[in-house]
Amino acid sequence: MSNRLKNQTSPYLLQHANNPVDWFPWGEEALEKAKNENKLILVSIGYSACHWCHVMEHESFENEEVADIMNEHFVCIKIDREVRPDIDQIYMDAVQLMTGSGGWPLNCFCLPDQRPIYGGTYFKKEDWKSLLKNLADYWHKKPDEAVGYAVRLTEGINKSEQLVKIEQEVEYTKADVSVIFDIWKRSFDLVEGGYNRIPKFPLPNNWQFMLRYAHLMNDDVAHTASRITLQKMAFGGIYDQIGGGFARYSVDGRWHIPHFEKMLYDNAQLVSLYSEAFQYTPDPIYKNVVFECLEFIEREMTSADGGFYSAIDADSEGVEGKYYSFSKDEIKTILGEDEDLFSIFYQVTEEGNWVEEGTNVFIRKFENAELALQLGISVDILESKIALAKSMILQARTSRIRPGLDNKILASWNGMMLKAYSDAYRVFGENKFLEKAKRSAGFIQGKLISNNELTRVYNVDMGQEAHSVAFLDDYAFVIDGLIGLYEASFDESYLQTAKQLTEYAISEFYDEMSGMFYYTARSGEKLIARKQEIIDNVIPSSNSVMAHNLFKLGHFYDQDKYLNISGQMLRNVHSQIKTFGSGYSNWASLLLFHVFGMFEIAITGNSSEEKRMELEKHYIPNKILLGGSSGTLPLLKDKGATETKIYVCQNRTCLLPVKEVIDAIKQIDNPSTRPGAKEKES
Repeated sequence: MSNRLKNQTSPYLLQHANNPVDWFPWGEEALEKAKNENKLILVSIGYSACHWCHVMEHESFENEEVADIMNEHFVCIKIDREVRPDIDQIYMDAVQLMTGSGGWPLNCFCLPDQRPIYGGTYFKKEDWKSLLKNLADYWHKKPDEAVGYAVRLTEGINKSEQLVKIEQEVEYTKADVSVIFDIWKRSFDLVEGGYNRIPKFPLPNNWQFMLRYAHLMNDDVAHTASRITLQKMAFGGIYDQIGGGFARYSVDGRWHIPHFEKMLYDNAQLVSLYSEAFQYTPDPIYKNVVFECLEFIEREMTSADGGFYSAIDADSEGVEGKYYSFSKDEIKTILGEDEDLFSIFYQVTEEGNWVEEGTNVFIRKFENAELALQLGISVDILESKIALAKSMILQARTSRIRPGLDNKILASWNGMMLKAYSDAYRVFGENKFLEKAKRSAGFIQGKLISNNELTRVYNVDMGQEAHSVAFLDDYAFVIDGLIGLYEASFDESYLQTAKQLTEYAISEFYDEMSGMFYYTARSGEKLIARKQEIIDNVIPSSNSVMAHNLFKLGHFYDQDKYLNISGQMLRNVHSQIKTFGSGYSNWASLLLFHVFGMFEIAITGNSSEEKRMELEKHYIPNKILLGGSSGTLPLLKDKGATETKIYVCQNRTCLLPVKEVIDAIKQIDNPSTRPGAKEKES
């Protein structure tokens, strides 16, 4: 038995292809059926790695009795949120307006014209049956009341996240960012890291801002909070201590028990975060996380042609976390006499440190030197024994039934991964990271870009999906990744592609009236609302990333148009940032760059790569890098030469060039020698 999802390519939709529910994919067939038969639409949204999506499917969508009710009274549409985030945005807003919260699975009931009237997330089977019957009865008996509610709710959806365009220029100061941080820091958990709430999400962009704030504002609290958070996450069960990579979040306050799904977007952002943290404070823990995460990405989430898969499921054999957790007896069988040391290192207990399940999720409590001292062995012996034991556990784990892999390739998340490899190369200088970044860029340029237009989804089995229109986040993150690769390689072709995609994004997504970008293109499908994604979440908002891109490209190309659009966007959002710093963290980083200025550092000549790598040993978050032995960018004009020179520039003026990185750092660190303060070279 199969339904209309059998011919879809999304792994999530294919998971539901054999349900007795008469699922439709989103499209004209389903929408016309709802209108013709005057039935309510059920829009059910999830993603392949979602644990509670699997639970609801098993309890309700695989049940014949429940399916009969759904099929009789509703047109049921199943949506992969990662393929159609534009639809997910609308109905997530609706459910949040109705209930005050949201999540996945997301189940929203709509009028035949797509306007929502009721919704929620996970429902138990009996509750779901009651809801289905009550809503069918309500639509039959009180259609006018339902329509009236839908009108008001749709108005709320269209108004959410709307901003007032601020025409007046704003002069930003250190006081502006201090106010934001002073409110924000009240929520820090300075014992376990992160915030004083459960569950705990990594939120990489939050801590990226904190690193930058700590450095630029010389703030110890921000630095301390960041260091505690990064170490606790690296030592916690949210981090796969055996195979590398982070799970989506921790269900407790100690980063111990994760929600085991592994998402590409989390790991890409966390590689960039830990790389930047190492640049600021060279802690070997950070380096270890970056290298292990990238080994995990290469081993488990990279396609043969250089794209990156989307996610690995939380469940295997119907049990969440079964693939990753071990009993002490299992460890003894694998490691023999080395089990004692391994169990001490990773806090393994006989009864299981995951008490509810009676098994162990590996976590760390001590740094290597501290534990070696306690055990009376050398650090080298400890590390070599643990490394061997980890490889044996990993090998044993690979013989288990693996969690499902969502092998669709998304443009936006691949852009993040391109940026992650570029960031890792810039900080650690490993050539293999640069090669992976170039390979990623080649995949994006070859498979996902045509005539300066992106395709959102690439399926490894079928290739490019012609119907897969890209959204603003696809453009924003791919542009960001290409900019990062230019700064790592000084190959202007990447920057030129970024500029071309930016021009297309402005033409298709930018709204002059509001001064912001819409999430969907002008030429895209017309839904009941056209949203502007502004608030930063587990992923920075597409508008905030575009504002950063335009700010950087404006400096690279000396383009006022880009700088003006970016400046307008920040003005629109500025008053909101202090109300919810965590939700505007990427905007707050852009504000920092305005307050402290952006250093444009040009490195020219035959030794430009050597000097670039030396410069990257210094943490300068408010900089862009450009150069090479030749270049066509405005700031490189007339600077081509065999002799290597370093130009420190700001506000369209440059100091006299220097030959050594240490002298450039002095120019940056000393306010009296910054551009505008002394003799300049234009």
